[in-house]
Amino acid sequence: VICPDVWKSGSRNNTESGGRVPGKTNPLLQKKERYSPYGQKCKVCKSLLHQGGIYCQPCAYKKGFCSMCGVKILDTTYYKQSTT
Repeated sequence: VICPDVWKSGSRNNTESGGRVPGKTNPLLQKKERYSPYGQKCKVCKSLLHQGGIYCQPCAYKKGFCSMCGVKILDTTYYKQSTT
């Protein structure tokens, strides 16, 4: 026999009257930051990244971007870099 929870005004397991909604505040369950088992890929060359980011290190160096956040750090217009 299951007994109902009579004292609901002070309990923490109800969603009535502003209680906690399951799954809304847990950062591991949100879709935006969910773990990807196949890893992330570089935007330019599509190679797999060993660390979270946007660009791989060679592409970020050639274009002057930060590999993690993608912000332009360095102006490479007058640099003589090889394309290989």
